[in-house]
Amino acid sequence: MTARFLSFILALALFSYASAQTNGRLSGSIINRITQKQMSGLTVSVNPGGFSQISDSLGNFRFTSLGPGTYNLLITGVDIESKFLSNLVITSGNETNLLIEVNTAVGQLSTVTVSSKKNTARATSLESPLSVQRLTTEEIKANPGGNFDISKVIQSLPGVGGGAAGGSFRNDIIIRGGAPSENVFYLDGIEVPIINHFSTQGSGGGPQGILNVSFIEDVKLSTSAFDARYDNALSSVFQFKQKNGNPTKLQGNFRLSGTEVAATFDGPLSPKTTFLASARRSYLQLLFQALDLPIRPNYWDFQAKTFTRINKNTTLTFLGIGAIDDFSFAAPKSATPEKKYIINSNPMINQWSYTFGASLKRITNRGFWNLSLSRNSLNNQADKYLNNDKPNETDLTFRIRSVETENKIRWDATTNFDQLTLSYGVMTQYIEFNNDLFQILRAAGIDSAGNQNPSITITNKTDLNFLRYGAFIQAGSRLLNNRLSVSAGIRNDGNSLKNSESNPFKQWSPRISTGFAISSKINWNASVGLYHRLPSYTQLAFSNPANGNLNPGKYIQSTHYVTGFEYLPKSTTRFTLEGFYKSYRNYPISINDGISLANKGTEFGAIGNEPIEQSGTGRAYGMEFFAQQKLTKKLFGVFSYTLYWSEFTGKNKKLAPASWDNRHLISLTAGYKLGRNWELGVKFRYQGEAPFTPYDEVASRSNYLTLGTGIFNYTRLNTGRLPAFHSGDLRVDKKWNFRKITFDLFLDVQNFYGSKSTGVDAYTFKRTADNSAFETTDNQPLQPNGSNATPVFLKNIDGNVLPTIGFIVEF
Repeated sequence: MTARFLSFILALALFSYASAQTNGRLSGSIINRITQKQMSGLTVSVNPGGFSQISDSLGNFRFTSLGPGTYNLLITGVDIESKFLSNLVITSGNETNLLIEVNTAVGQLSTVTVSSKKNTARATSLESPLSVQRLTTEEIKANPGGNFDISKVIQSLPGVGGGAAGGSFRNDIIIRGGAPSENVFYLDGIEVPIINHFSTQGSGGGPQGILNVSFIEDVKLSTSAFDARYDNALSSVFQFKQKNGNPTKLQGNFRLSGTEVAATFDGPLSPKTTFLASARRSYLQLLFQALDLPIRPNYWDFQAKTFTRINKNTTLTFLGIGAIDDFSFAAPKSATPEKKYIINSNPMINQWSYTFGASLKRITNRGFWNLSLSRNSLNNQADKYLNNDKPNETDLTFRIRSVETENKIRWDATTNFDQLTLSYGVMTQYIEFNNDLFQILRAAGIDSAGNQNPSITITNKTDLNFLRYGAFIQAGSRLLNNRLSVSAGIRNDGNSLKNSESNPFKQWSPRISTGFAISSKINWNASVGLYHRLPSYTQLAFSNPANGNLNPGKYIQSTHYVTGFEYLPKSTTRFTLEGFYKSYRNYPISINDGISLANKGTEFGAIGNEPIEQSGTGRAYGMEFFAQQKLTKKLFGVFSYTLYWSEFTGKNKKLAPASWDNRHLISLTAGYKLGRNWELGVKFRYQGEAPFTPYDEVASRSNYLTLGTGIFNYTRLNTGRLPAFHSGDLRVDKKWNFRKITFDLFLDVQNFYGSKSTGVDAYTFKRTADNSAFETTDNQPLQPNGSNATPVFLKNIDGNVLPTIGFIVEF
């Protein structure tokens, strides 16, 4: 009776909301991109509807009587480039609040208009005129198969792969053939090293992203021509721009999907301060338990931001992000060889991470400066036993207890002169790192050559504190009546470690880029740059048991050569074609395995905890094509194709294909607005044949019971190729707008046509019919070296269709 009464009351409430007038709200602030000053007196127009306003003295505007739907926004005014934003989805539930940057007009030529046209598809800047792509908040939210995970959404951009083998479930971001450890991530100008749950220490990838898509207003990806202010980048710089909280009222949204539940709130804290806050909880462990799968992943994440306008020229931003991860196993009700293998081939993980920081921005007469303080930490604990579903300390084969913490202070300034923009800054970090490692690499046994080898066990306990420091300067100008742009910069970095390099002038990182307007629609761009990255802390702190010395800590070098063309046929359309060549020096090589660490990083746990030499070289080269159509009427889409080669040397000094040398990457993402608040999205992905390394069957047999996995024959590194992978994802959204609530029901289907994804086969021993033990050839107990076992290979093929239904309530 009570349930019926509550349902009746709910129905009456929904009817009341539905029958009332529904209005959407759009507001924002406009600032100059170069000077960061608020822009007053600009005309802000919204279509359809023909609404317009003039930005106030603080650069603010607000429309309060828009019907729910999709709008375009145009900003015009004296001495600025017109700014055009498309695909702004306005609902009755949440007010859309934007921070919009506009450019100062650079003028016109008599025959060539350089940059006076509005162009919502343009992504480049004076500092980075090429190898730059952007995604807006609506493109992120509506991405099919993305499941609200930014780390998956960005894989639709050119040159971005998602792991070594096709269809990998992990977010190992591979940029133009570089390793997943070569990327850096910034959130509102503060570096966030960990953006994935269950992150691989020393690499950064993981199966699920942390960042809340409801916070993100814009994502910018630079795959070369890096601004000198960003240190430690070899393959890419990701800049995530967060929204500010709604300054007028408290609002929020609640999201429930097939894998998680999340809530987000934002609003004013005072007349000068706004906030955003969110929390998310997965319930994958319940789903896997219902499916009788042996894994139990469980995670939480939290995110918050406050923004305070102290006065007209000063702002203060606080942000925080954190994650708690637990990965364990449970004995399945119905055992199979595949389930048993999963249990004993992976570690149990308990991990947490956080980043919090504050950024003070001050506008000056000719520009602005930023001062930021931040702290980030990763606590990584993992254990692996001979039998993970019945752990026993005497059966321990792997354990890590590691905490790495960075305490950072950065200051940078931008000063504008008549024809010159000058940026400069300094940074320092205090690193706290402790690491306690135990790992059995090999059991005693006979190798494939018939030699008797002793067991190899690594133990390492390190407590290491040191300083990192760096400085940069970058200058850019437009010449030849604004037709030619030139930007050049340099940065230097060093650290106080005795096994690394304290002199920053030995790490010169110069870069120069240029762009030339061939016509009003076609630009030619080029860049050359030398970039450095400090190896992982796990490598730097590892003491070689052979001699007691710490691993070498030379900075890894990468030199980029890039050139290409950009074609902008109209304001909502962009095409780019680029060729690139990247060379590497001082790349770390595993002494035990003889291979480059560029081939590692897609496994759980950590990399770099082993004896290392730094004599490796490498190269990655190719071309990429990109086409982007912003929303016009009802259709928007992105297409990219990358052809590339990626090769690195090992101890043998010979170049060999890297583990992510897929050669071909294709991505197509499109969306169509059907009317009546229906929206359809589709994504197609293709990855070429991924390399793989065959097993050393002799070593695998003698070590399997100890390690739970086979051992690869690295003398035949990546000599095999897996079948190419392709898949399609589909998403359908339907929104209902009530008086103050929006209800969004969505269906997201990954791999909707059931394409088969093939990974490397799993080496194991044949089991008995009831899967309770391993079968033996002589009916005697299994020998520790596996000599009386029967090796088998479990096929690693997945073609599951993964539908998710869920909803979002805005209020």
